[in-house]
Amino acid sequence: MKVFVTGASGHVGSALVPELLRHDHSVVGLARSDASAAKLEAQGAAVLRGDLDDLDGLRKGAAEADAVIHLAFKHEEMFAGDYAAASTADLAVVRTFLDELSGTGKPLIGTAGTLSYSGLGRTATEEERVPDDHSRGTARNLIIDAQNVRGAVVVLPPTVHSELDTAGFIPLLVRIARTTGVSGYPGDGTNRWSAAHTLDAARLYRLAVEKAPAGSVLHAVAEEAVTLKEIAEVIGRKLNVPVQSVPAEHFGPLAMMVSRDAPTSGARTKALLGWETTEPGLLADLEAGFYFEQR
Repeated sequence: MKVFVTGASGHVGSALVPELLRHDHSVVGLARSDASAAKLEAQGAAVLRGDLDDLDGLRKGAAEADAVIHLAFKHEEMFAGDYAAASTADLAVVRTFLDELSGTGKPLIGTAGTLSYSGLGRTATEEERVPDDHSRGTARNLIIDAQNVRGAVVVLPPTVHSELDTAGFIPLLVRIARTTGVSGYPGDGTNRWSAAHTLDAARLYRLAVEKAPAGSVLHAVAEEAVTLKEIAEVIGRKLNVPVQSVPAEHFGPLAMMVSRDAPTSGARTKALLGWETTEPGLLADLEAGFYFEQR
């Protein structure tokens, strides 16, 4: 298949593009900079220049492809505190793709996050329905409810981890601990995040575009629950700084997210697609040390 990928030069995209190419797909990656375009071309992908605000360009990319994987999100706006604006932009992109692909039966693989399950008080499964909140929840629901499009959504943990992860939640937590001299956790630190290795997540996207049934919700989860205190303890030991409970404000751009408790299962996803998670876990990657190198 010819697969159009947004976010192709980003964290997960950097693993997904070679994963698709190794399995005999061709890739057209969206690139908003010369550096991103060069990176994609070096991997063997074609390039469509543009960004998430270029809806006409995105429509063209979808029209000329056999499948679309939508990974990109305006993380800069999200971490600057304007999650609503980033989500509104994401919804416009999803609506553009659905409008262009309507009636074709082509795969459209979207992206969501497991932190949307926070507050359930139990481990979330693929059967969960998130609120139709006119932003990212709406985008997710539009994809899985789409008719005449093979829509599916890959739900990523907050901690998709590997040496490719240079700007995600874990690098931010390390940076905050290094800057403040404290490796903090919220409350008693028992709130839980799920986790997956980047290479495992990339394999799931590839399996999704190849064979996920229409309407699938796919959890890219290798580890259902890692506590924030466990994460903080490894960071504190690696940086030789104290580990202690801190107020949410300590976490800056992560303040609204760090206290969420969202254990999530990926068991049904593994059974549905034969997805296997084989890479190191989150704490093992933290122990490996690369997150603490000045990159």
